[in-house]
Amino acid sequence: MTASVETLSSSPTTVKALTSASGVEAWHVESDVVPLIAVSFIFEGGSAHDPADKPGVAQMLARLLDEGAGEYDSDAFQERLAGRAIELSFNAGNDAIGGSLKTLVKHADEAFDLLRLALVEPRFDQDAIERVRAQTIAGLRYQQNDPGVMATRRFFEEGFAGHAYGLPTSGTPESVAAITRDDLIAMHRAMIARGRVKIAVVGAISSENLSVLLDKVFGSLPEAKALSVIEPTGLQKIGSRIVVDLDVPQSVIRFGTPGIAWRDPGFIPAYVLNHIYGGGSFTSRLFQEVREKRGLAYSVGTSLVSYRAASMTWGYTATKNERVVECLDVIASEMMRLKEEGPSDEELQKAKDYLTGSYALGFDTSTKIAHTLAQIAFEGLGIDYIGRRNALVASVTQADIRKAAERIFGDGKMLTVIAGRPTGL
Repeated sequence: MTASVETLSSSPTTVKALTSASGVEAWHVESDVVPLIAVSFIFEGGSAHDPADKPGVAQMLARLLDEGAGEYDSDAFQERLAGRAIELSFNAGNDAIGGSLKTLVKHADEAFDLLRLALVEPRFDQDAIERVRAQTIAGLRYQQNDPGVMATRRFFEEGFAGHAYGLPTSGTPESVAAITRDDLIAMHRAMIARGRVKIAVVGAISSENLSVLLDKVFGSLPEAKALSVIEPTGLQKIGSRIVVDLDVPQSVIRFGTPGIAWRDPGFIPAYVLNHIYGGGSFTSRLFQEVREKRGLAYSVGTSLVSYRAASMTWGYTATKNERVVECLDVIASEMMRLKEEGPSDEELQKAKDYLTGSYALGFDTSTKIAHTLAQIAFEGLGIDYIGRRNALVASVTQADIRKAAERIFGDGKMLTVIAGRPTGL
């Protein structure tokens, strides 16, 4: 095993880059504060690689990985987890299948062994498949009456039409019903492989002991084969307003403009700009103008969305049907006012102060640290990113904000989807 240590004086944690005897790489934070070990891992892949006629395979796979593995059926596997208070979960998004493990140090050997079984030897028993299928379909049918879900789904269908990102990651009742055990096995073979995983481990374990456990789990995986290429794309139909007709008194609104990816050098200025525009919970311009001054909505906000092959600035709110037009006008006018005039110097400084001051709050548990490190590794931002991040935020200038606003806000047009029966559009 080899290990290099990156000492970060301005970082809330010290991260080691560890390579095990068999070549498994991980980022490691050793901490003896509590007798716990937290693991986060992310495999490149995800729902974007679902068969075009069967969206939902990756998410169904993630739900089945801990539904029996090796010699243990679903009940026996869950009993072994519960008997040692081991927390194990999996998830799937557009670009990745990930998971997390949390265990007491004294149960580490068994916890890592159960993780190995889930990743390397999932059973995919037919009764488990049918149970998860039924749960998934029931949830999808229930969501068909949820205005927020319907607006979001239509937004992606229109914004990424003809692209893998436009397909519903959870699938549809019809596509989930058609998923076979062979589909799940094929997805598992394609995604869960060495060379495609980023791993972060935080807790009371030495590098030497961790190396052995990493080899046990991830060293057992097959070597990765090339995945199909997800072609880069951008948000489409900008300038369109699309209505999903639902008989509800309040319309749910989803809106979006182009974005900047996390890996882009312009991301940090865009992040600060977004905080000023709609990202700050109670301080953003949209919160003040839409909720506080006009009472148009209870909540409103925006965030930067960064996928492997696309990025966007994404927003949400909900308002009475008769006030939809007014609400959209305010959202657009604040966008253009911020682009043309920029924030005040005081406004910019307050945003930077908040974003730098609150950053350490994301590192108050081992699980949060492991998750953040795995995400940073997945994005290829470097092991020293946590230590550099606040300096990057603090250095953002008015000129940087103007450049970000030009890229994100453009001419002020948005793709807007409204679920409800808005009047006056």
